[in-house]
Amino acid sequence: MKNWRRLNGQQIQLPIKEAVEKAILREKKAGHRLKICIGSDSQVRGKVVEFATVIVFLREQKGGFMFIHNSKMEQKMGIKERMILEVSKSVDIAYALCDLLEKHHVELEVHADINTDPAFQSNKALKEAMGYILSMGFVFKAKPDAFASTSCADKMI
Repeated sequence: MKNWRRLNGQQIQLPIKEAVEKAILREKKAGHRLKICIGSDSQVRGKVVEFATVIVFLREQKGGFMFIHNSKMEQKMGIKERMILEVSKSVDIAYALCDLLEKHHVELEVHADINTDPAFQSNKALKEAMGYILSMGFVFKAKPDAFASTSCADKMI
């Protein structure tokens, strides 16, 4: 995944893994304890599906910031397929960063924009998404606790 940016629109020139490590080192030097939450969301607009994936850096009791990646895909897909694709985008970046986060002792959560309430359409993908994320060894969060996808990525599409 290329073309990451900050919330202010500034492009991240470094490869994402390097940019994340630089941010971790800067935050630790400033005395912050970090947790990283990764989440994705999507929106269907006509024939195009737009995706946003975010890496949210949480400073313990001191706010946070995020890196954002947007992509588009022209493909017709059902809600379950789209939810699993969102999760796979989050898992891909989590997997790319996990050794780095372990090295720096930074907690990681993967957030899925999937409702735990069976009354919602996205719930159809809950079991598969949870299984996928947990089987990769990551901490899994779904709605209403999945703020990286439901509040952060959601606003970036």
